[in-house]
This record gives sequence, structure tokens and C-alpha cells, in this order.
Amino acid sequence: MDRASLIFCVGALALSLLVAVVAYPYAAVSADQLARAATPQPAEALGSVDVGEGFGQVPVSKLMDYYIANPPVETVSAPAAAPKIHFGGC
Repeated sequence: MDRASLIFCVGALALSLLVAVVAYPYAAVSADQLARAATPQPAEALGSVDVGEGFGQVPVSKLMDYYIANPPVETVSAPAAAPKIHFGGC
């Protein structure tokens, strides 16, 4: 490697590290928020969710009841046909 390439690589790494150090406090989650996020909450404590398309605000407990009564259906598709292999000789 010549000197200019080495200076560029070291400078790019230093600039990337500097950006990461400066941006980390804005991206980090506080310990209190992390503890609250790791603690499971009951559905009643979550309130309502706006599901849109004319439904408006729906309580999370009703969404959970609907999901339990109507689980999503997995569609089974036909297996894909095996690819046609051609001889690629010289």
C-alpha cells in the first residue's frame, strides 16, 4: 500500500469511530427504559391501538381475543420445480 491509501484508511476509520462516539448518546436507551421494555405488561395496561381503515381505536385485549379465536392460516404452496441443469463445458 502506498502512503496516501494508508492515510485514507486510517482517516476513514477514525472518522467513523468519531461519528459513532458522538451519535451513541442519542441512540442509546436508558437503563430505566430498557428495564421497562424487558418487563412483560398485561394486555389491559397497553391501552388502545389505532388499526386504521375505519376501525379506529381498538383495545389490545380485543385484538388478542380476536387473534386467539382466528389464528392466521399458513398457506402451503406447491414445491418449486427443480431447475434444469445444462452442461457448461469448454
